[in-house]
Amino acid sequence: MKDWVRKWLLEQREKGEVGLEVKELNTGFYVYRSTTYWDKELKKRRKKSIYLGVLDSKKGLVLSKQPIISASHIRTIWNYGTATILNYSIQELIPTLQEAFPDIWEEICVLTQVRMLGYVPLKRVGCTWDELYNSHSLSPTLNPKHLSEVLSWIGNNRQSQNLVFRYLSQSDNYLIYDLSAIFSRSEGISFNERGYNKNKIFLPQLNLALLCSAYDNLPAMIRVVPGSVRDISTLQRSIEEMNVEGKILILDTGFYSAKTLEFLIESKWSFIIPTKRNSEFYKSPIMMPTHFFYHDRVIKAGKQGIQDFFCYRFEDSDLKIDEERSIYKQFDEGKLSIEKMKDSLEKAGNILMVSNLDIDPMDIFLLYKRRDMVEKHYDSLKNSLEADKIYLQSDDTVFGHVFISFLALYGYTIIQNTLKKSGLLNRYSPKDIFALYAKVKIVDFDGKMVVLEIPKKIADLTKKMNLDLFPKQPS
Repeated sequence: MKDWVRKWLLEQREKGEVGLEVKELNTGFYVYRSTTYWDKELKKRRKKSIYLGVLDSKKGLVLSKQPIISASHIRTIWNYGTATILNYSIQELIPTLQEAFPDIWEEICVLTQVRMLGYVPLKRVGCTWDELYNSHSLSPTLNPKHLSEVLSWIGNNRQSQNLVFRYLSQSDNYLIYDLSAIFSRSEGISFNERGYNKNKIFLPQLNLALLCSAYDNLPAMIRVVPGSVRDISTLQRSIEEMNVEGKILILDTGFYSAKTLEFLIESKWSFIIPTKRNSEFYKSPIMMPTHFFYHDRVIKAGKQGIQDFFCYRFEDSDLKIDEERSIYKQFDEGKLSIEKMKDSLEKAGNILMVSNLDIDPMDIFLLYKRRDMVEKHYDSLKNSLEADKIYLQSDDTVFGHVFISFLALYGYTIIQNTLKKSGLLNRYSPKDIFALYAKVKIVDFDGKMVVLEIPKKIADLTKKMNLDLFPKQPS
C-alpha cells in the first residue's frame, strides 16, 4: 500500500472513522466500510463490506453514485433472464398450487421450472435452481431424498391434483381429450399392463389420458391409466373426476362407439366425435350445400339431424383426389373387390362427425382440427417421462413425475402461446427463449441487486412479446 494511502487511513482513524478498508484493484484504490453480522444459518459472525467510493491522491475519498462492478466485490451472479421468463410462465398457477399443496408448493414450483429447462436428475435440481435468480424468495428443501418424498406425496394425493385440474379446466368450454401409451417394463408399477398401442403391438405399457383446452392449447388434466384399459373406460372415469359441467368434449375416432355416445348423452356433456368409416351414418343422405377454405383447401360441408344428435359431413376436395387414386390402385392390384371399391369411392375425401351441438359446420370442423396440438403435447410429455424412467419404479412416483411434467408442459405452452400471439413462433421455440434470456444476469453488489445490461436483441424481443419482465433501463 502506498504511503499516501496509509496517511489518509491514519487521518480518518484519528477523526473517529472505524471499519475503513482500502483495496487496490488494478491501478485504483477503493474504499469500503467493513462490519460484522451474525449469520443464523451458519451460526457464526460474518464480515460485510459496503463500498463507499474511490480514493484519489489529491481529492481524497470520492463518494460513489453508481456501484463499480469488479470481481472483488461481486458476491453472486444469477441467471436473471431465464428465471424471469420461467416465473412468468407459471405465475398464474402459484395461488392454486399454494391452496392444493400448502406444505410443498415451493418444491413443486422449483421442480416444474427446472423440468421446463430439460431433463435434470433429482440430485442436480438444487444446483440448477441455485443458478436461477430466486425472485419470489422461495425457500424449498431440495435434497434428493426430500424431493423423492415430495413426488411420492403428490402421487398419493389425487384430491390436491384434481383441485389444480379443475382450476385449469375453467379457462375454456371446449376440451380436447386423448389417450396415449408409454412403454415400460418396471415391475413395481401396478398400472403397467400389457395392452395394444396405436401400432397394434401388444406390450407392457401404461396409458396417459390428457385433457387440453381447445382454444389456447393449455393442458387441463392428466391421468395415468392401466395399459389394458379401454378408451371408453378412461373417458368415463376422467369425466367423473373432473366434476365440471357445461363443457364440450372433442374426441378422436378411437373413442367412437354407440356406448360412448350413450354415455356422453346421459352425462349431459356436449361432444364432437368423428365416426369410423364403417359407420351406418354414412348411409344417411346428408347434403353439402356450403363450403369454406381450410389451408387453401376447399371443404364442402353440410349437416343433418339424426336421432339425438347431428351428423356433420365434410368433403376435402384435395384429400378426395388422393384417396381415389389409392383406391383405384388397390383395385387394380386385386386388393379390393368391386363392391369394396364402390363403397370406398363414395366415402373418399369424406369426414363424418357426430355432435349434440347445432352450430355452423365450419365451426365443428375447425374445433376438431385443433386436436393436432394434443399430439405435440404427448410428444413433449413422453420425452420428459422417458428421461425419468430410472425413477418410475412405483405407482406413487409415476403419478408424481407425471404431474410435474404436466405442470412443466403448461408453463411451456404459456410461452409458446405468447410467441404465437406475437408472430414469433416460426422463429423461436420456448427452448430458444430460455437460451437467449440466459444472457441477462443479476448481481448481488454489496447487498444491492443490480441487473446487468440487457442485450438489445432481448430487449426488442421482450417488447414484441408485450412482456414487462425487466426493470426500466436508464436512457
